[in-house]
Amino acid sequence: MTLVQMQTRPTDAGPVHRTAVEAMDAAGPQVWDDMSVEVALSVMAAARTGRLVVCDQDSRRTALVTQTELTAVRDSSVYTDRVRLRDVLGVHAP
Repeated sequence: MTLVQMQTRPTDAGPVHRTAVEAMDAAGPQVWDDMSVEVALSVMAAARTGRLVVCDQDSRRTALVTQTELTAVRDSSVYTDRVRLRDVLGVHAP
């Protein structure tokens, strides 16, 4: 089972210009890059968020992926249930 780390965000937080690192800090749930695309989409749905912070095996934040990006991967003709987030990060990394 892949662990998911949840972080809360203030409801009154408005749009702010941020660096990529700051954006990933405030993005919400964190998942690991060995998670499947389908499971990542399920985590997004459960967390009611449109993006996830992706971490490597050393818990370093490596990417920010959106629901739109992962849905496009899942709906592509080459998608299988074995596709992991790390497989699509080269295309979707910030």
